[in-house]
Amino acid sequence: MNAQAQSASSLQWDWNLPRLFIRRCREKGAQLKIADSSGVKLSGNDLLLRTLALKRIIDREVLQARFKGLEEKHVGVLLPPTVPAVVVNMALTLSRRVAVNLNYTVSESTINRCIEQAQIKHVLTSRKVIEKLGMNLDAQLVYLEDLKDKATLADKIVAFTQSKFIPEAILARQFQLHKNKPEDRLTIIFTSGSTGVPKGVPLTYNNIASNVQGFDATIHVRPEDCFLGILPFFHSFGYTGTLWAVGSLPCSGAFHYNPLEPKQIAKLIENYKCTIVLGTPTFLRGFLKRIEPEQFKTVEVVVVGAEKMPIPLAQAFEERFGVRPIEGYGTTELSPVVAVNVPAKRARTEQVNSALREGSVGKPIPGVQARTVSLDDHSIVLGPNQSGMIEISGPNVMSGYLDQPELTAKVMNNGWYITGDVGMIDQDGFIYITGRESRFSKIGGEMVPHIQVEEELNKIVGGDEDILTLAVSSVPDEKKGEKLIVLYTQLPEEPSALVKKLIEAGLPSIYVPGIDSFIQVDAIPILGTGKLDLRGLQKLALEKTQTAH
Repeated sequence: MNAQAQSASSLQWDWNLPRLFIRRCREKGAQLKIADSSGVKLSGNDLLLRTLALKRIIDREVLQARFKGLEEKHVGVLLPPTVPAVVVNMALTLSRRVAVNLNYTVSESTINRCIEQAQIKHVLTSRKVIEKLGMNLDAQLVYLEDLKDKATLADKIVAFTQSKFIPEAILARQFQLHKNKPEDRLTIIFTSGSTGVPKGVPLTYNNIASNVQGFDATIHVRPEDCFLGILPFFHSFGYTGTLWAVGSLPCSGAFHYNPLEPKQIAKLIENYKCTIVLGTPTFLRGFLKRIEPEQFKTVEVVVVGAEKMPIPLAQAFEERFGVRPIEGYGTTELSPVVAVNVPAKRARTEQVNSALREGSVGKPIPGVQARTVSLDDHSIVLGPNQSGMIEISGPNVMSGYLDQPELTAKVMNNGWYITGDVGMIDQDGFIYITGRESRFSKIGGEMVPHIQVEEELNKIVGGDEDILTLAVSSVPDEKKGEKLIVLYTQLPEEPSALVKKLIEAGLPSIYVPGIDSFIQVDAIPILGTGKLDLRGLQKLALEKTQTAH
């Protein structure tokens, strides 16, 4: 094994997530387990009771399990992160179905393409969601409001008996959970589409369990912890990091349906004393000016991913809230967590000086291995501090894209997943990302990283950290192959002054955009997951440059 790769830990994970869910609910008992901003609060006992009741109703009214067996394996879920969404996902899992959380921020045609790919017949949703989206979906819609009315006295009595009196092992046998295997599919997450059409990523019990428990072993989640759940469940970090972390660990969770509503989020943090916040730098920007420091006082851990976190944003956040955000790293295909820095408050004594390195995305979580290989030849494994393509192996790696073996073959290298991210791993195992392969331009035969140019520009521009004001893309160029384009919403000075400062900062001349490459736009395109929309960014750059000419 490559010296820079992290050796697999002795961590042994419990892959049986449905049984863990039952156990954790019973351990919480009368204490709060989940809540959301609508005012719904459920103790461990209440959550288990509601989940078991809904499981009975779904089996009878929707899936007709007694007559159909298990042929309808994939069931769509179209709900924001709320208490009902948690209950629905857990009920489907206890019914040995695969919950497919659909992305409600994309177009109708994209959702329908996902429904077709996953062969979904039913989508569990609510009238409120459908009215807001105004979409026609190619599946039978099942409204939670209607299911609630179909609950019988027998449903309530049986669910109460099961939740209170039947031992976990017997309950698991009743639900045929003993037939589950570690490699069985737990969910399908569709990729964000930041670089193209969404792809279905089936993730197994083993994938998700190893990821949750590896993250737990790194961050050291405690029973008194409360996760803030603002990431949607169609986002792999939301699905694993909040839904199943809360469902299978001894902690609790508080959910809000919109990550772009800081005032409501602040009330949630305050009311439920949230200690762990998972998000993206884009979402943190919204917190800076709209959340009072007093409301954030219980928060101990803020982990961001999906995009590079600018150091000025981390500094501004720490100055306001007294907690410094740390970076983690992952992709949908990796369940999603690969690596994370460990905040000082959660580091073990022996970790204090070796668990966090700012500028990096941390070390791989237990069980996960990372390496870099040559960009030109993926069979050449590189040593420490050498820049190349980052590849990952471990129990978190997907088995392959949904019904797309050719596409799967393109991203696998003898058991290692090719991330598409370029970076290096230092001698201590910390991973540094310099950019995505798709976020490089080949100018005059040289690879130019968009992220590095962006970072230098952001340093120069400074100003408020609560809004994304610029992003770098590229367009074809006859003379040099490609040309950098800087899309911006506002600038404190003229592009000519910025270009001069980039040169003074020591950037190679090929990295410096021309004065005519700065183009003003109304807004920088962002996906519903909080990521920069790379596809939308490039499309906008092309449109604007064509209009200019």
